Amino acid sequence: MTVRQKVLLVECDKNLCSELSALLFEHDYEVLVAATGEEAIRMTFSHCPEIILLERDLPDMDGLEVLTSVRKWSLLPVIMMSEREEEEIIAEVLDAFADDYVVKPVGTVELLARMRTALRHTRTLSGDLQFANEGKMVVGRLTIDYNKFRVYVDEEDAGLTQNEFRIVGLLARYAGKVLSYRQIMNELWGPNAGTDNQILRVNMTNIRKKIEEDAAHPKYLFTENGVGYRMVTKEEAAQWNV
Repeated sequence: MTVRQKVLLVECDKNLCSELSALLFEHDYEVLVAATGEEAIRMTFSHCPEIILLERDLPDMDGLEVLTSVRKWSLLPVIMMSEREEEEIIAEVLDAFADDYVVKPVGTVELLARMRTALRHTRTLSGDLQFANEGKMVVGRLTIDYNKFRVYVDEEDAGLTQNEFRIVGLLARYAGKVLSYRQIMNELWGPNAGTDNQILRVNMTNIRKKIEEDAAHPKYLFTENGVGYRMVTKEEAAQWNV
């Protein structure tokens, strides 16, 4: 079964939207569609896609407003699309922390390549070149495969659910850093996830049962009481021989 990365396509041109949706689905993306800025913001919060293709000229608001709203809580990749080629407009979009800007009409090969690059850039935060280039991170006995949405322990599939993988994948990207409960919940379930982190604790309990030798004494995923969670670094894993 193919695991599809979720892309939110924000496009008000129905014909173009249909064409792009079919193209993205054909290349193994799960496609969510929004035709307005308000709908795009709502769907970003509720569905937490892996990447957004965002039309600049929306009927109800400037695409920059959508981008600004997203950047208040997430660093997920956003590629802005527009028919406008002026340097000032492109600079304005990039200065607002879009990952890329494409001028429509854009070719299939170019668009897919830009999406892969934007997704790959989210991996460079760890400073791990293998991770950035191949989409895999190896930490001790764990292999985190971002292309297959799988975590392996000694090359055996740990059987994580999609939400469990997203938690491990997020912590691995920031290995060695403590992510607060709020940061994790915002990235995974959006800013409307609420303040009750019970669902996060339940997921973490299940993850530890699947990847740790002794869930009560974890070696990969640590709890910083009252703050959040941290994943072991590759250096720590090698030093501790885990």
